[in-house]
Amino acid sequence: MTTTSAPTTAITHIAQLVTNDPSLGEGPLGLIQDAAVVIDGDRIAWVGTSSKAPATDNAVDAGGRAGIPGFVDSHSHLVFAGDRTAEFNARMSGRPYSAGGICTTVAATRAATDEALHANVARYLAEALRQGTTTQETKSGYGLTVEDEARALRIAAEHTDEVTFLGAHIVSPDYADDPAGYVDLVTGPMLDACAPHARWIDVFCEKGAFDGDQARAVLTAGQAKGLQVRVHANQLGHGPGVQLAVELGAASADHCTHLSYADIDALAQSETVATLLPGAEFSTRAKWPDARPLLDAGATVALSTDCNPGSSFTSSMPFCIALAVRDMGMTPDEAVWSATAGGARALRRTDVGRIAPGARADLALLDAPSHVHLAYRPGVPLVSAVWHKGVLV
Repeated sequence: MTTTSAPTTAITHIAQLVTNDPSLGEGPLGLIQDAAVVIDGDRIAWVGTSSKAPATDNAVDAGGRAGIPGFVDSHSHLVFAGDRTAEFNARMSGRPYSAGGICTTVAATRAATDEALHANVARYLAEALRQGTTTQETKSGYGLTVEDEARALRIAAEHTDEVTFLGAHIVSPDYADDPAGYVDLVTGPMLDACAPHARWIDVFCEKGAFDGDQARAVLTAGQAKGLQVRVHANQLGHGPGVQLAVELGAASADHCTHLSYADIDALAQSETVATLLPGAEFSTRAKWPDARPLLDAGATVALSTDCNPGSSFTSSMPFCIALAVRDMGMTPDEAVWSATAGGARALRRTDVGRIAPGARADLALLDAPSHVHLAYRPGVPLVSAVWHKGVLV
């Protein structure tokens, strides 16, 4: 009996390669000039300069394009039906954003077939992949019944291994007069049905959604079922979300738009990543989150799209990088790190978000000589080639 190994591929003459491994190159991004990467199966086998690249079965000449790790989008809501064009149009005409518009999507999602929801998830994942996103988290949260939340997670799990149970997105309209009863449902029968299909549990801890006590009940129930914690925190105003996330050892506190000095210090002293979602502020004309105090305090920052039909209908990580540099106090280097390695930290992953031996072979080439062009040329589709798990897609 003979065995065969997958062919190896060398990508050479990469003008500038972001590895996110300081041991491999210059600075925090581990930059290598005139770089080469060797892929063996679904893994990175070797990284260095083109002149030292080993022989391989196949070769790809990058032609002086820049290379970056595949983006890691650690916060999205892709299992939904319908859209909220009318709401967006009204908001852009002067109506403020609040947590209540989610109900529109809940109604459409409940009415959708499994086939329609599968098609939507596949469509948006493919859209993101074309733009360089090779790892994608996504959530439930538009069903808000036991059956519909479990269905959403089953569908999500067929498309990605980073699946989050968000039954506590808002209080279900079916329980509008009994929020305590809805929390009991989420922490009881709904959690029982959903936990087998998810890795994470999340809660929208916000005025108009769930207060600190309700959020704690949801998250600790999820932990007891073996789910790891993430939190929608401090998006619309100051609240207990960030402190609760740190207290419970959450992998990530997401949004972090309104932070006190105590919140920043808590994040900086913890392993909880502050995930910033500039697409939401762009689409709601809200205050931008300020990354600078977080970064200066030593907190770990991630960038994500928050792709959802209501408040951030974008799947473009390059767009979010440009917003973070222009409006959130980040340098281009910081924004690219946060959209790759930062997202990996927010998912507690070490196999993605970097280009180094042993990492998953996820990388993108840019029609540009440097990663800085992602912010320098906003809106331009610079991603020209993407490898996902070692396959050129």
